[in-house]
Amino acid sequence: MRASRWSKTLVVAVGLSLVAAACGDDDETSTDDPADETTTAPDGEPTGDFLGCQVTDTGGVDDNSFNETAFAGLESAADELGFEPAVLESQSDADFAPNIQAHIDNECDIVVTVGFLLGDATAAAAEANPDQLFAIVDFDFFDSDAGTDISFDNVKELTFSTDEAAFLAGYLAAATSETGIVGTYGGINIPTVTIFMDGMLAGIEFYNEETGEDVQLVGWDGTDGSFTGNFESTEDGRLITEQLLDQGADIIMPVAGPVGQGTIEAINAGGGGERVIWVDTDGCVSVPDACDLFLTSVMKNMDVAVHDAVISASDGSFEGGVYLGTLENEGVGLAPLNEFEDDVDQEIQDRIAELQEQIISGEVTVG
Repeated sequence: MRASRWSKTLVVAVGLSLVAAACGDDDETSTDDPADETTTAPDGEPTGDFLGCQVTDTGGVDDNSFNETAFAGLESAADELGFEPAVLESQSDADFAPNIQAHIDNECDIVVTVGFLLGDATAAAAEANPDQLFAIVDFDFFDSDAGTDISFDNVKELTFSTDEAAFLAGYLAAATSETGIVGTYGGINIPTVTIFMDGMLAGIEFYNEETGEDVQLVGWDGTDGSFTGNFESTEDGRLITEQLLDQGADIIMPVAGPVGQGTIEAINAGGGGERVIWVDTDGCVSVPDACDLFLTSVMKNMDVAVHDAVISASDGSFEGGVYLGTLENEGVGLAPLNEFEDDVDQEIQDRIAELQEQIISGEVTVG
């Protein structure tokens, strides 16, 4: 969750597109200089007295996961305040700085950058534009050389203790696995991905200690594991999922945004009754056609955090610094069991609810 703003530069893919307000629409893609692009207003000018804007990580704004959840927060704030939200999609890290600058040039009142990989570009823009407000999802500015936090008065850092919710998911997976093997994999090996995997591993280990069972996690050992190296290729997600299935995993948690669609495809193709734990949002809401596969989801309520940051920018209450979403403040959580509610013993459901309260109280420590 924390990282040096100067030490992380990772390349993923290439391009740029400008997206209208509604998620999931067919988007018009441009490879021109993003500074020449406009907001979603028809005449290319910022609309209304306030304008909120977003720069996505790779994977697209309609990724059924990370970017889309953050954009939903911008959309809800836009509905409340009466403006047309503007979003620029990033295809690689080369797009981050130009996309941010394009929004600054279009006089956005707040620029929301989405993802750990945008940390360096957001820090540079914030320093160069001290009067411009920013919010960044999944980044806590930290000077690794000095070992201290870095504070920007004009940046709200939206971070999340997703390991708390993933711990509950890990316990649930261990308690319901029929093979005694659970799988996970990530998109890119970065802290905001591995925090999910760490939480799942901790939950499985806690279950084993509590029950004397020996459920195994494949795909992550706490130090190393399986990664596609990107947040775009569903084929890579399918291949890794097939490998995890071959190792006996009957519940799999992909932490890879839209790459997780490959997991759905692999499980549907196999027809073996394996289940999925989705991340970032309730999979039964974001990918309803696959709801019958989702045991649960590890939710990171970025939409609420982004909404609140944008509203604070509009009403003058904005304050820079770190927001941390937890189980206690409902910044993270475990989604309902949905179609699996009748399949999970009530005793297990009650234990999950009890564990949540124990994590909140500090009786059970995660991470």
